[in-house]
Amino acid sequence: MTTVTVYALPGGAIKGYAAEGHADGRRSGEYDLVCSAVSALTQTGVNALYAVAGVEPDVTVRDGLLRCILPDGMETDERAQTVLKTVLQGLTDVEKSYPKQLRIRHMEMEAGRCLR
Repeated sequence: MTTVTVYALPGGAIKGYAAEGHADGRRSGEYDLVCSAVSALTQTGVNALYAVAGVEPDVTVRDGLLRCILPDGMETDERAQTVLKTVLQGLTDVEKSYPKQLRIRHMEMEAGRCLR
């Protein structure tokens, strides 16, 4: 299962997200649609933050992990929020269709640390 953690600040601004794990949606000889969708959405989010919002996020990528966090002070940037909300909407749509392969959880943050 893939878990996407969405980090938000009090008031609802999205600080970033982390996608971890593999969806394990493969069957013999089939392509893993859920893993591909999550990868495409999360990587497009990173690219759009650079190209559309003009923001350089803190990004970590390794096997089974993509973490994207806005730099401090950029949480109020309307373009960055639009990109992040679009990524979240796409992920939510995938989760509705494939709840056994994708789980989205929300974590509230304050000054860079999780509150719950």
